[in-house]
Amino acid sequence: MNQFKSSAELKASARERLLGHYGTVIGAELITLALSGTASFAVSLLVDISTVLGTVIYYAILFFISILMGLFTSGTCYLYLKLICGRPVSVSDLFYGFQLSPDKAITVQAWFTLLTYVSSLPEFILTYKISTVGYQAEKILPLLLPYALSLIFSGVVSVVLGLLYSQTFYLLHDFPQYTAKELLKKSRRLMVHHKGRLFYLYVSFLPLMLLGLFSFGLALLWVTPYMTATQTVFFLDLIRHNTEAAE
Repeated sequence: MNQFKSSAELKASARERLLGHYGTVIGAELITLALSGTASFAVSLLVDISTVLGTVIYYAILFFISILMGLFTSGTCYLYLKLICGRPVSVSDLFYGFQLSPDKAITVQAWFTLLTYVSSLPEFILTYKISTVGYQAEKILPLLLPYALSLIFSGVVSVVLGLLYSQTFYLLHDFPQYTAKELLKKSRRLMVHHKGRLFYLYVSFLPLMLLGLFSFGLALLWVTPYMTATQTVFFLDLIRHNTEAAE
């Protein structure tokens, strides 16, 4: 039985498939960034977060936006699955999530976002408290340690959830007959014994991510598609071995 591909092999496959297609994937990335960024910026301008009610409304709207972005996450996975499988791709593939089971994409994204929000609740509360005390050092200092711990906690939970459910949207396109619950369960099962591999893969991109930050984000337009393509190769490698094991 063949071994799983190493991180270097996954990246090499991704780079090979990306050649000649950077214009398409960068275009799709820019559209996604423009939509999510514009929506979030508009909410920050229109909603007053200086009050408890305003803060609740602010996060509720962001929650709704995040759920809708699940449709574009689905479309992105569809685009990259086509790319890695050697099929022609176009920017319009980004909107395929509106055609294939949009209800499942929204449900999956809602579940993931809800869990993330619950884990981030202490962070949200402390952020609001810090914003209301102004520049009074004697009031801010006691909040800094709890705030730092809340950031670490929400970050760890987000990473764990991201690993567990990392394959869900890919599975949606390979197994459209599955319910949202079955897709989430299938992702968890696929990632048994493989969370460490995927985490290592993510960490291996950190130098490139730092390069992207030092370039004022411009290099990220290349790094992000490279990461997504590599993650897609990772998924197909998992599925191939899962199929072989079932035969």
